[in-house]
Amino acid sequence: MRNPLRRRSPLDLSPGSKVVAYALLIGWSIVVLFPLYWLAVTSLKLPIQVDKGPYYIPFVDFQPTLAAWKNILFDLGNDTLRPYVNSVIVAFSSAVICTALGASAAYALVRFDYRPRVALIVLAGMSMVGAYAAILGGVPWPVAVVSALAVFLLLAQAIGRRFRRTLGNRDLAFWLISQRILPPIAVAITVCTLATFTPCRAAAARSMSMSR
Repeated sequence: MRNPLRRRSPLDLSPGSKVVAYALLIGWSIVVLFPLYWLAVTSLKLPIQVDKGPYYIPFVDFQPTLAAWKNILFDLGNDTLRPYVNSVIVAFSSAVICTALGASAAYALVRFDYRPRVALIVLAGMSMVGAYAAILGGVPWPVAVVSALAVFLLLAQAIGRRFRRTLGNRDLAFWLISQRILPPIAVAITVCTLATFTPCRAAAARSMSMSR
């Protein structure tokens, strides 16, 4: 019988390294899958068994029951199933709309060559920010939107053509991909900011209380 851990190529891991790798993979699989197992096992317990636990193995540590499932699906069926149905409808419709828009955008980027000017993009962004600020200031939104559009068209005709730098399809594709990268980065920046300034604020508050 051949050794399943033998090296099959010069770049393959040694038998000892494979044992360590498989041990790490098995251990990590247990860490990942155990919460799911615990969730499933807990759903088969009575409230008193949940409070007195922990009980790990059905039919050994405790007698499983479907009372919790009966309560959720039948006794409280409307309160349980309606949110799930709403979630399925919203998720399915959102997926269909996003797929249709994404496929259309991808087809357009592949089939057509876009050369939008950077100045026009900046002017459009400034116009939208101005319209939003006007709406917050109490201006009716139709007036704010029409005014922002008029300002954008006037500035585009006046100074937009003086800036000749343009963007290509690759730039647009990179911008679309960056939208998937920015949310985690924004969260990381916020966490780092809080972690940096919270000790400083605590030290400042402590020094102020001591000075008083």
